[in-house]
Amino acid sequence: MDRLCIDIWHQFDSSHNKLQPPNTAAAVKEMATTNGFPNEIKASALDLIGETPIIALDRIYPGPGRILAKCEFMNPGASIKCRSSLHMIRKARESGALKPGAPVVEVTSGNQGCGLAVVCAVMGHPLTLTMSKGNSAQRAIHMEALGAKCVRVPQVEGTYGNVTLADVKQAEAEGLRLVDELGAYYVNQFNNEANAEAHYKTTGPEIWRQTGHRVDAFVATVGTAGTFTGTSKYLKEKNPELLSVVVEPTGSEPIKGKEITKPLHLLQGSGYGCIPNLFKFDYMDDTISVTDEESVEYKNLIGEKEGLYVGYTSGANVAAAVKLLQSGRLPKDAWVVTVLNDSGLKYTPVPRDCQ
Repeated sequence: MDRLCIDIWHQFDSSHNKLQPPNTAAAVKEMATTNGFPNEIKASALDLIGETPIIALDRIYPGPGRILAKCEFMNPGASIKCRSSLHMIRKARESGALKPGAPVVEVTSGNQGCGLAVVCAVMGHPLTLTMSKGNSAQRAIHMEALGAKCVRVPQVEGTYGNVTLADVKQAEAEGLRLVDELGAYYVNQFNNEANAEAHYKTTGPEIWRQTGHRVDAFVATVGTAGTFTGTSKYLKEKNPELLSVVVEPTGSEPIKGKEITKPLHLLQGSGYGCIPNLFKFDYMDDTISVTDEESVEYKNLIGEKEGLYVGYTSGANVAAAVKLLQSGRLPKDAWVVTVLNDSGLKYTPVPRDCQ
């Protein structure tokens, strides 16, 4: 058996290039036991998505209060976007919008593309991604290592490591052209309700269970708003007193209602200078701004004090959590939950001639 897709339980026959249904009951039994003893074998990389651990960042912030961080960099695509990638593709398959083996196209800053590359590799969908050249080259390397094609689109106004809304729109235009050219299914993460639903069904419930039903506040950066909207919605249903806070890069704070004065910042995949269509003000209580310097400081502290190598948005999330605990808005013993969005390996500097 070359690959086993847990979504449809089809066997791939490489000699005839066809999907064939296996004996489902036998396949499940084979994965569940070995010589009559239970095993923990996963059917595919899709089984590695979600159920990430939550860790106390007590060495960075010893109190009063506590910062708890969901380790989303431990997903197989090394970011939180694996969750929405799997859910969006499954929903598209269930609805019939995406046929087995059909091509898929998406516009990405890198993390969604890596998540989709994991999912499409397992489920047998050719994947093409468009991404601004301003996003880290490591992301393109990661996606293509998983069999996807990444088209890197020249920037309009940003610089390497700093991607603006105009740069994203340029990548989007190329992506839409490829959708027509390839007759592909367009994931459309910025407008796909299944994006936020993925976090309502997985991230929120996991946080609630892992904390023993205790969450006083939730803070997160906003890109598509899928993570913030879905997670906040679930947690507020469980705790109506929850304080839910958006993290925005200083100078690019449209959710706060401020004029954009600094469209260039280090938070790739976040803070595009617009209010995403999936964002719901009903689930937000406040915003906190974080500078590039603060993001770098806490990104480094997460590595040096907690032993975790994460990206800039993770640093921003933790910086905001510290600010919130120090603001006096919460009880002194409050627990603030945030997410470590992705691995720092996606940001490692590269020589300019590799860009």
